[in-house]
Amino acid sequence: MKTTQLCAIGLAVALVGVAYADKKTTKPTAEDKKEAKQEVGLKGKTVGKADIEAKSASKLKGKAAFTDDGKGGIVVRIEVSDAPPGEHAVHIHEKGDCSSPDGKSAGDHWNPTHMEHGKWGAPMDKYHLGDIGNLTVTPDGKGVITLETAKWTAGGGAVNDVVGHAIVVHGGVDDFKSQPAGNAGPRIGCGVITGEGVKEKDNKAQPKK
Repeated sequence: MKTTQLCAIGLAVALVGVAYADKKTTKPTAEDKKEAKQEVGLKGKTVGKADIEAKSASKLKGKAAFTDDGKGGIVVRIEVSDAPPGEHAVHIHEKGDCSSPDGKSAGDHWNPTHMEHGKWGAPMDKYHLGDIGNLTVTPDGKGVITLETAKWTAGGGAVNDVVGHAIVVHGGVDDFKSQPAGNAGPRIGCGVITGEGVKEKDNKAQPKK
């Protein structure tokens, strides 16, 4: 009887050890986390988008996709190519108008909460809802930036609705301090954000207040 009990205990210990080993081996690696980060914004229902065109004599092109994160929030994923290597500020600007060669037709930063310019997530919400951040472009001219937030909506016309505004890529870095726009330099890319059933000309004709 004692031998049987000892065998049973030994088997139980062995099973626990196997389970623990499995748990350890399934812990996400740095590569897993990198791949997960690269896939942010690639899944979920698309609720808004923008085709980014070159401005200020740049060769940049890109796209932005806004997707439902399934948790009551929105993920934006912005991808560019043929851009100058380095860091470039990316913002949402007030007007859905990218018609001018320098992108200034998009107006100032989108700032429905009337806050000072700053870094996304700053204490006391001291940043614009359009302050996305700095995108890093690699030597091959490509770059990706993502942001997930419950502070935006897409469609419906609420004050925090991203549709009808514009994604703007700047030639310089956002310092997150200088007012009113972070001293980010010229606008080298611009794209109007549209949603389902929304046309670019409608965005221009009826800008959000």
